[in-house]
Amino acid sequence: MDRQLLTNNIAKLQQRVRLSAEKSQRSPCDILVLAVSKTRPAADIRLACDCGLKAFGESYLQEALAKMEQLQDIDLAWHFIGPIQSNKTRAIATHFDWVHSVDRLKTARRLNDQRPGEMAPLQVCIQVNISGEGSKSGADPQQLPALVKDISALPRLRLRGLMAIPAPSTDQAEQRRVFAELNKLLQSLRELVPDMDTLSMGMSGDLEAAVAEGATIVRVGTALFGPRNR
Repeated sequence: MDRQLLTNNIAKLQQRVRLSAEKSQRSPCDILVLAVSKTRPAADIRLACDCGLKAFGESYLQEALAKMEQLQDIDLAWHFIGPIQSNKTRAIATHFDWVHSVDRLKTARRLNDQRPGEMAPLQVCIQVNISGEGSKSGADPQQLPALVKDISALPRLRLRGLMAIPAPSTDQAEQRRVFAELNKLLQSLRELVPDMDTLSMGMSGDLEAAVAEGATIVRVGTALFGPRNR
């Protein structure tokens, strides 16, 4: 990827985050831009790191592991944001800093049991099926209190908050409504786990609405790297 293009994209994205935060009387420093680097080559990640980005989101395990091997000379934070298959939990638990897509206790227990003892606890978010889509992963909101209670008791995990991928919408009012619902869920669950502090929500097309409703992590790929390679 062209360095100047990426530099310009990062500047535009940071301005979007800053303006959205200021409009909502929030500090831009409280919002992490997670660069969604799935399908992008390691060279693009290295370039993005040179431009100041340090956190990268991956969905495809084997692809991610290959890039980690190529980039082991630089200090990056790796976030797993894709669906989790049972046969992949050991590698995810061993190589990632964050997992955003935990949606059942069985998965959480496997990640906990397989997290190496010498590593810091794995930071996790529970993925919520906030729009009730049958085709989408995520826990049912009604399941959350029990799930939060059980996951928060696992010693090799640190439960940080909630993640969601709402049904696509170009209506900002609808975007905000769904993100506000996720924030409301987090606030209610903090009665069980007071130190949950993370809302992973918002992507290239709806980050303004997400920031307005309290996002602390926005997952951005297209606005940084352009259309996804397939």
